[in-house]
Amino acid sequence: MGHLTLITGGARSGKSTFGEKLAMDAGGKVAYIATAVAFDDGMKDRIKHHRERRPAEWTTIERYRDFDKLPEDPGFLDADTVLLDCLTVLITNQMMDTGMDFDTVPAETVWDIEADIARDIMTALDLMADKRVIIVANEVGLGLVPAYRMGSFFRDIAGRINQRVAERADDFYFCVSGVPMKVK
Repeated sequence: MGHLTLITGGARSGKSTFGEKLAMDAGGKVAYIATAVAFDDGMKDRIKHHRERRPAEWTTIERYRDFDKLPEDPGFLDADTVLLDCLTVLITNQMMDTGMDFDTVPAETVWDIEADIARDIMTALDLMADKRVIIVANEVGLGLVPAYRMGSFFRDIAGRINQRVAERADDFYFCVSGVPMKVK
C-alpha cells in the first residue's frame, strides 16, 4: 500500500524542488516534515524560501527526532503523502543534540549514536508504511574527505543511513543540476 521514494544529490541539485513536485503530483493530503533548525541567518533564509514554495494546504510538521511521537502531530495521520526534507539535516541535528566532542569521543560511542539515529529513522519509516513517502537527502560521499573528525563521522553516518533508506525505497532518484535521474 505504501510507497517510498528517496531523492539524493549534491547541494542545490534540485532535490527539494523535485520532491515537492512528486508530492504535488501524488494528490491528496500532504504532510511536510521539516527537519531544519533556524540556528543562523542563512538557515532562517533557507527555511523561509522553503515555506514560501510549499502550498498553503500542506501540513508542516517541524520534527527531526522522536519519530515515535509522529502520530501525535496534527495532519500526520490523515496525510496521504509525507515529504521529509531533509534526512541529512535530521542526522546533523541529532548528532549536535548529543553534545559530544567529536574530536575526542571514542569511535564506539559514535557507533551508538548512529544506531540511535538509525532506529529513530526506521521507526519513522515503519509509522509511514501505509503512506506515499518522499525523503530528500544529500549525497555526501562524492566530495572531499573531511579534514576534521566530526565531518568524517557525519559523512559515514549519513552515507550508511542513506544506504539503509535506499534499500527500502521503491524508487530512488539522483539529482544533478536540477535533473532527476532514476536509479531504482
